[in-house]
Amino acid sequence: MTLRFIRTAALACIALVTGSACTAIPDGMEPVAGFDADRYLGTWYEVARLDHSFERGLYNVTATYARNDDGSISVLNRGYSEEDAEWNSAEGKAKFVSSPDVAHLKVSFFGPFYGSYVVYDLDDEYRTAFVTGYNKKYLWLLSREPNPPASVLERFKSEAAADGYDLSGLIENVQRDDLPR
Repeated sequence: MTLRFIRTAALACIALVTGSACTAIPDGMEPVAGFDADRYLGTWYEVARLDHSFERGLYNVTATYARNDDGSISVLNRGYSEEDAEWNSAEGKAKFVSSPDVAHLKVSFFGPFYGSYVVYDLDDEYRTAFVTGYNKKYLWLLSREPNPPASVLERFKSEAAADGYDLSGLIENVQRDDLPR
């Protein structure tokens, strides 16, 4: 996202005793198996997220994924800051942690420091994805469309609560029609 994101993520990982903790999977969560990265490529809209400083104040956030020549995945995160009246973006690279058919990747926006990206729920059509980080303080609902049916958000919240996520900081409806896309 923004430089705030890069600094925050890097400092969080540096502070940990081992770098592998940043690429962990939260207790009780399982990445999607049988994952097809090529179907996942393209643009995803952020529909809901847990609040974090690196995305605070950003709307119309998108994540665009493409295949790199070396087999890794390029990541372009973009969001509009209403306060600054400008777009913020961050470019990164993702690599599979174990196998390309398991939706557990490590993503870097800042040098050698990686954070976990775990797709733990994905519909058969690759239209909606539930994503978490290395612990249950990170959570996103992504969709191929900016404003999916309300039932998608309700299922996301219900399942996330059942999985032990604290949704008190959940930000919904981050795709706004009154701001640039």
